[in-house]
Amino acid sequence: MTGAAVVTGAAGGLGRAVAAALHADGWAVLLTDLDADAVAAAAAPLGGWSRALDVRDEAACAAVAAEAAAGTRGGLGLWVNNAGILATGPSWTHDAATRRRLIEVNTLGAINGTLAALEIMRAQGRGHVLNVVSLAGLIAAPGETVYAASKHALLAFSLGTLSDLRMAGLRGVHVSCLCPDGIWTPMLHDRLDDPGALASFTGSMLTPERVAARAARLARRPRPVVSLPRWRGAQVRLLDALPRLALALTPVIRAAGRAGQRRQRRRTGSTEPGTGPRPGPDENPARL
Repeated sequence: MTGAAVVTGAAGGLGRAVAAALHADGWAVLLTDLDADAVAAAAAPLGGWSRALDVRDEAACAAVAAEAAAGTRGGLGLWVNNAGILATGPSWTHDAATRRRLIEVNTLGAINGTLAALEIMRAQGRGHVLNVVSLAGLIAAPGETVYAASKHALLAFSLGTLSDLRMAGLRGVHVSCLCPDGIWTPMLHDRLDDPGALASFTGSMLTPERVAARAARLARRPRPVVSLPRWRGAQVRLLDALPRLALALTPVIRAAGRAGQRRQRRRTGSTEPGTGPRPGPDENPARL
């Protein structure tokens, strides 16, 4: 691969795994995160290129995009919007600050990154924005309602922007959405007893490395929407198209989520109880 790739929320979890997979694929990777020290440590074995970045800061995103474009002969080839936060529980249990923060990080943060990258990629006539959305962007996930709303908005923005690019005659600039099932990252590590997180445990619990490998493949071959695993994408799209059926299956979904939490505890050997309901977002709004 030629050019630079920017990954947001890359100090740990999925972001660090994606950065490693892209580095192995030949990209010069610029890792970004709110935590400057943590992202510098993550970047050390991957070329050592890192910057502190709050994705809510539009000007900061533009500065990172400009640095990436100037940092390699190939310019800015790829921008991965991975930074995200999760808050669980019924929608009415979140305060205004929590709701605002979810939208600002998960939706507006990714919009900031996308537009910063496109400012350069449109001038280059080539480039690729890869937005990590989640299966929650394809269906309303009970217990993760506001999070799902933020991801639905990101999916709509991404696909609409891709259409805008094509209408503008820009066929060398791409926007892709990666919609994975639950991923075993710090975002879910302490939610094994959280009833609000049941939706994340109803299907295949993925490793960061598996999702990162799919992200690297998607970077090579852009597609508008990719679900992982594919069968789960088909399943949730069917339920989304049949909302009455989805509501009727709520008890089944709840039971499947509880079973998934128990199964994951056995797999990980966790003996400590989770934290229960988590009305507020994770403290680090940069890592998925």
